[in-house]
Amino acid sequence: MTEVWDDQTPGLCPLPTGRRIRGRGLRDPMPDGPPPTLGVYLTGRRPPRYGWETHWIRWPDFWLPTDSAAATATLRETWKRAAHERVEIACSGGKGRTGTALAVLAVLDGVPAAEAVAYVRAHYSPHAVETPWQRRYVRRTHALGKPRHP
Repeated sequence: MTEVWDDQTPGLCPLPTGRRIRGRGLRDPMPDGPPPTLGVYLTGRRPPRYGWETHWIRWPDFWLPTDSAAATATLRETWKRAAHERVEIACSGGKGRTGTALAVLAVLDGVPAAEAVAYVRAHYSPHAVETPWQRRYVRRTHALGKPRHP
């Protein structure tokens, strides 16, 4: 069963293959509309429980994931599930870490790594991906390659 975000979803970041992922800031009120079926939370501390499946990537504010291999595995799964589920990516403000993760997902979706930050800034937020090391992290994701089984 397909349960994806509609085009009017606040914070929507459409990817070239048609996958649509909602980005948001956890400090903001929950947007109107249906809840996600999967939430991926990029925070320094474990996020609260929600009424849907969640994954936590330990990711301190303004930095990078503390476990890059675990983050990569979670983001690959996120990309796959976004084809048929309502997936959201969120950090405290919804810009730096969220934008970085969305840019990695864009790379997995086929956007060249060198263009992924600009893609997310154009399609999600002009303030996405805040630090030089976050931009470098995205550029290096070309080594991840596209998942074998879309």
